[in-house]
Order: sequence, then structure tokens, then C-alpha cells
Amino acid sequence: MAWARWGCCPWLVFLCALGAWGHPKAANLRGEDVRNCSISPPYLPVTAVNTTAQLTALRQQMHSQKLSAYIIPETDAHMSEYIGERDKRRAWITGFTGSAGTAVVSVGKAGLWTDSRYWTQAERQMDCNWELHKEVDITSIVTWLLAEVPAGGHVGFDPFLFSIGSWKSYYTALKNSNIQLVSITNNLVDLAWGSEKPQFPSQPIYALKEAFTGSTWEEKVSDIRSQMQKHHKGPTAVLLSALDETAWLFNLRGSDIPYNPFFYSYTLLTDSSIRLFVNKSCLDSETLKYLNSSCSGSMCVQIEDYSQVRGSVQTYASGDVKIWIGTSYTTYGLYEVIPLEKLIEDTYSPVMVTKAVKNSKEQALLRASHVRDAVAVIRYLVWLEKNVPKGTVDEFSGAELLDKFRGEEDFSSGPSFETISASGLNAALAHYSPTKEQHRKLSSDEMYLLDSGGQYWDGTTDITRTVHWGTPSAFQKEAYTRVLIGNIDLSRLVFPASTSGRMMEIFARRALWDVGLNYGHGTGHGIGNFLCVHEWPVGFQSGNIPMAKGMFTSIEPGYYQDGEFGIRIEDVAVVVEAKTKYPGSYLTFEVVSLVPYDRNLIDISLLSPEHLQYLNHYYQTIREKVGPELQQRQLQEEFQWLQRHTEPLSARALRTTSLAPLLVVSSLIILGWSV
Repeated sequence: MAWARWGCCPWLVFLCALGAWGHPKAANLRGEDVRNCSISPPYLPVTAVNTTAQLTALRQQMHSQKLSAYIIPETDAHMSEYIGERDKRRAWITGFTGSAGTAVVSVGKAGLWTDSRYWTQAERQMDCNWELHKEVDITSIVTWLLAEVPAGGHVGFDPFLFSIGSWKSYYTALKNSNIQLVSITNNLVDLAWGSEKPQFPSQPIYALKEAFTGSTWEEKVSDIRSQMQKHHKGPTAVLLSALDETAWLFNLRGSDIPYNPFFYSYTLLTDSSIRLFVNKSCLDSETLKYLNSSCSGSMCVQIEDYSQVRGSVQTYASGDVKIWIGTSYTTYGLYEVIPLEKLIEDTYSPVMVTKAVKNSKEQALLRASHVRDAVAVIRYLVWLEKNVPKGTVDEFSGAELLDKFRGEEDFSSGPSFETISASGLNAALAHYSPTKEQHRKLSSDEMYLLDSGGQYWDGTTDITRTVHWGTPSAFQKEAYTRVLIGNIDLSRLVFPASTSGRMMEIFARRALWDVGLNYGHGTGHGIGNFLCVHEWPVGFQSGNIPMAKGMFTSIEPGYYQDGEFGIRIEDVAVVVEAKTKYPGSYLTFEVVSLVPYDRNLIDISLLSPEHLQYLNHYYQTIREKVGPELQQRQLQEEFQWLQRHTEPLSARALRTTSLAPLLVVSSLIILGWSV
């Protein structure tokens, strides 16, 4: 997936990446607001939401707290990528439903800050109570606050919705002004929202069957405690705030968050106790027994109410302790109650880093999920080939059908994100998704980009394929082939162990750069075992950790021609040991996504012998792994389609030299070789 949304530190890293590589063009960059708030009555699109009542209620709460302004980020208390309905506070107060942006309300004004992907959407959804600021940096928000808040005024915020980094940025920017930043744990939007706010989820939390876990939770706890003992600063506890950390540690899953099998939770793992903060009513007797919750030993999980985490951490921190945190996902709401001298700070917690490296069983589970996922995608592509020429398929109905096909696979637990089903010019928007009301017909005369994934008990999947059923232009074929070359060059790269992903990313772009093309999103992200589809800290950006054997990452270069078409080719790959001529500690990638690329879009004359060899080996792997699955299920039409689309490619007008030496030399010159 092309990184539709990240939370906290990962989201900031993504914005930095966009700044480095260029931002995808939005639908409206001309600077004109579709609203006209200067006339009486003002002109507003019919989609605009009247927020007068919401703002009045919030300002009443602000008055009671003696605040001059209040900041409302788009996140939850765990810095999650996807957030539940009850956490969509910014959407409730502004009417704007885009996944990125910060709202700020003062006594007399209200403003929204968001990036160019959402400018048109914001203009169509917000009424004239709101100013749209076409920026995302905290500096711009602070400049506005300095102009709007009187000297001596107080600016309030919910500390559970501020990352540590965000708080430091606001604090630093305001500390020399006569404006005070005030932490208020009772969220004022929640108080204004009142009884209409969605209730706390009450769906059951369940334990995964042993067949779908790589280790028992007791083994994982012992491993983290071992890391605590070996740490030179002597932590006595690890505090886990990200939802996937607790889910992974205990092999528990839930359904509180869209597209993610998570539940609202925190964990405080000490050297002698385990505290799980959760909605107790969601745990049945079987799960409580599984967690050894009735005893009080070091391997017994003490269940505490979710709302008590701040007080419990504060009490624990009053003792002779050292608390180890990952700053990327810990909010200021917990950070501010732990004395600095009792904190051990790393960018990522030991659970986040350990989770990133899959053991042999976890690797096998993820591989198996990709075989079944390939069946669902192939069924869909076969169906499209037959039905698109009839003119009866649109982006939304197609996405729904793919969800249905995935739902029929064993161990399915729904999609892993909202499907990007984009035809023609819509595919030029890297984060476009159709709706029931707004979508485009699929046509044999246009490119179609499909970025989708599934959640299965044994793994999470994410794959993108771009196809054309008619006659693509020469430029479309060249752009597609150069994207494919980038995918191949990165996938077949051999590199020293512990090399940072950012050192490799150039390999995915070089074939595009050669002719003056590029793409404006990241090149890849980690992926979990029935966890996050965007699993940090694996990937190719500056905030990612070095690559290690057993990590899974997506590889997804692309190209987007504004107003015409979009191309992305995404595979998931596992890091494995490389077979080199001479001894050494070297790694490479092995692709586990198993769906053929569109032969109709490949310009073979651009491929080197190495590229062809790689493609034909990959196609043979697809035949060996997916073919038997299709035959066993008597999907003969799909099997024949697979056979046709994985026939060996042959050279017609090959270049005599490989790009590989040029890639290596260019990479060394541009980036320098360091890990």
C-alpha cells in the first residue's frame, strides 16, 4: 500500500519523505476555495457540515478551563494508523473526514491544517466557521496561535493525543512567548460531544490458536525480560503503548480498530509482574485462564482497567525503578507522569523491534497466507478480464467483489486496509479509494491500479498490481516497465547484513530517474502476522531500523501521470540469507507475493538478461506454489489464466549490459556506503 496514513513518528517520517521526493499532486492546487464565505449568505457545497453547535459546545468547555485555544489532532491515545469511530474527534468538530490534519479552535476563530491530498475534500466538507491552512507543520500552527491568543493566554491539549515529539515541538516553539501550553487529561471535545459520542467497544478479546502463533506469550515475556536484564541502563519495566505491541506480546486479538485486529490496551511489563490495562468486560473466563490472571506470580497477568493506566504508571514510577519506553508510540499523557531520571528512551520499544523479526514458524505462516491471498486476487483479475469489456464494472463494485473473494479464503478476517481500486486518472492520486457514491467505470482503454490486502489468522497481506486490457501507449509501457525494473532491482539486491533500508531505496528509483521520472511516496513498509499492514519499524525510510534476516517488507515503486494514469507494483518480500561467491554475512529479499505482472504493459526491450532471468524464475515459483492450490480447488479457468500469464518471457531486443553495476556505483556516489 502506498502509505495512505501513518501515525505519530512514522507519519512525520513519511512527510519528510514526500518533501524529499516530491508530493503527489492533489485535485485542486490552484489555491481557490470552492467555498465563498465573503458573501451573505455564504456559498457552501451541499456536502459542507454545519459545525456551529459543535464549536459552541467546545468553546463552553474551553471557557470553563480558562483556555484561549484548544488543539485537536487526528489520532488516538496509541498513535494508531487507523482510529476507531470514538476517536474521530477532529472529524466531529470540523466536518472534515480526511485521515490527516490538525484542528485548532480559539475563542473567535477555528482552523484546520492538512496536506495537499485533502485540500479539496476539506473545502467541500467544512463550513465557513473554519479556515483552511494548506500546511501541515507545527510551526505554521504556532504562528497562528501567537497571532490569535492574547498575552498570558492558555492553549489546551489532550496529552494522550500528543506524541512526545509533538509536545516537545509545541513547547519549544511557545516557551519564549507569553503563552502557556496546558495539558488537560479530560478531552474537551469528548465533553462537548457528550452522549452522542460512540461508546467504548465491547467486542470480545480472544487468544489466537497455537497453530497461528510463532511463540507462546510466556516465551515472549521471558525474552523481553532477558533483554531488560542485559540492558546497560538496567530497566525494571517496559511500558507498551502501541496496540500491536500488546496484541503481539500476548497473542491476543480483537476488533476495536478498523482493518486491524487490535483492542484498546496498554502493558506494563516489569521484572516481576505483568499488568494488562484493558476493558475487563471484553475478556471471558477462557481468556482470563489463558493469561493466568487468577494468580500473582511473575508469569501471571494482572488485569487492570484501561482508564487506570496513567495513575498506575505514576504510582509505579514513584519507586526505585527505571521504565523503558519507545518514544514513537508513547504519548505525552504517560510520559509526563514519569520523572525524567527514571526514563530509558529508545525510538522503538524492545517489543516493537523484536516483533519485526519473524521466526521460522511466523515466516511459514506469512508465506501460507500469501498463497491463499494470491488465489483471491487471481480470481478477481480473471473475472475482470471477462467483465470489464462489457462496461458493467466500476471501481467500487470491483473492490467489493475482491473483498468477497478474500472472505472466502481460509482463516480470513477481512481486508487489511481500504482497497485502492482506481481507473484512469483516478489512479494518478496515490491514495484514492472509491465510494458507493463516487467512483469511475473500469474501461479496456484505461489503466487500472489495484492496491489491496487481507487479514488472515496466519498473516497480513498487501499487494498492488496495475493492468491494461486494451492497447497501452508507448509511454505507459515504458513507465510501467521502468517501475517493474525498480521493483526487480531492489528485490534481487544483495547487501551486507544490518544495512539500512534508506541505503537501498535508490535501487527502486534509478530506472525512473534515468529518464527524468519519479514517484512521491515511500518505497516500502513492514508487515505483520495478523497485525499491522504497515508494521514499523521496518522499511526504507530514515526512521527505519537496519534490515535483518526474517523481516518482511513491501517493495512498491510507482509512477503517476497527473490527470491521466497511475502505476504501482507492490510485492511483499522476506529478508533471507544471500548465496554469495565468497563467504560473508550478506542478505537479499525473497518475494512472497504470488500474482503475475501484466505482460501487456511490459516492454521487453528495456529488460536486461538479469531482469528476464529474475522474472522467469519468479513466474516458475508462482506456478509451483499457486498452481496446485488452484487445481486442488478445481478453479480450472483461473489455473489456465495463471499458466498463460506465467509463460517464460524471451528476449527480443535486449541491451547487452546490465544496469546493476551502474546502480551500485551511483548509490555509492550519491549516498555513501554506511550502515
